[in-house]
Amino acid sequence: TERNRLHLDRCLTCRSCETTCPSGVNYHRLLDIGREQVEQQVPRPLVQRLFRRLLIEVLAYPARFTPLLRVGQWLRPLLPPKLRQKVPVAKSGRRSAALPLTDRRVLVLEGCVQPGLAPEINQALETVLHRLGISVQRCPGAGCCGALPHHLSDTERAREMARRNIDAWYPALEAGAEALVVTASGCGAHLQDYPELLAEDPAYAQKAAQLKERLRDPLQILAQEPLDSLRLHPRQARLAVHTPCTLQHALKLNGATEKLLLSLGYELCTVNEGHLCCGSAGTYSILQGELSQQLRERKLQALKSDHPDLIVSANIGCLTHLVEADGTPVLHWLNLIAEDLAH
Repeated sequence: TERNRLHLDRCLTCRSCETTCPSGVNYHRLLDIGREQVEQQVPRPLVQRLFRRLLIEVLAYPARFTPLLRVGQWLRPLLPPKLRQKVPVAKSGRRSAALPLTDRRVLVLEGCVQPGLAPEINQALETVLHRLGISVQRCPGAGCCGALPHHLSDTERAREMARRNIDAWYPALEAGAEALVVTASGCGAHLQDYPELLAEDPAYAQKAAQLKERLRDPLQILAQEPLDSLRLHPRQARLAVHTPCTLQHALKLNGATEKLLLSLGYELCTVNEGHLCCGSAGTYSILQGELSQQLRERKLQALKSDHPDLIVSANIGCLTHLVEADGTPVLHWLNLIAEDLAH
């Protein structure tokens, strides 16, 4: 019924229930099944269907999203205040010079909205890993991980994107790339589900399973490397760490960001209610605006309770959602480290 659909729509897919459940129930998979069934049995009004289709067709394709974002940023001063708040300020900055190749290399997911909103995140990954003797290889044939259409119940589109990405990455992995590194934890969580998504596809099921074995969050890469070679000069600032739900409950890396930053000499603040979602949750902040804003305000209050100088996170959606016009700066922890490297 429509009431069932309303409840499923309001779910953040934060997967906190999976961490809490003593029986290890795979709730997010049940949610995917439930949403697909409700979409089939209780079709949405035409306006809702068109809007959700528009989100997929624009946000999931960088070649469409980035130009539209640039137009919005150019027109931003002319927009009404409420709409202006939804358009992030354009960042000044140039693409860093290409770094020389090393014997070791990893692949990187470019993503869909991140190249337009924050290209400096993957640039920071390149800078940091190069200090450790690791090159970052980009695969132009890959794109959106497919999480966005998947969570909007366009599962076949998500499968198409998964196949395209595997086709782009697999030859490089076979040729010696050590891992596929994903700097957005939301994307990493979805990539981890590729084996389930393609389980019935005889041509891709095994490749999806092998890709999952090579999937790494940057935290996992740095945890295995000698960090003295970074030659880091940690800034004198107190940091509040926001651990995205996907990093906590899907990738099971809760506390890893704090452990890394402490080992590098940074000072961390106390953060309350670290288990709660910030309300970004993919397109949730667009489709469930009121609830999302309530969660955002509560999360910012918790993050700022110990008066940090800086908030760091690990997911592009959370970073964009938590930014305040005149508030505490928010950035990816990779950018923090890259900016503090000795030159």
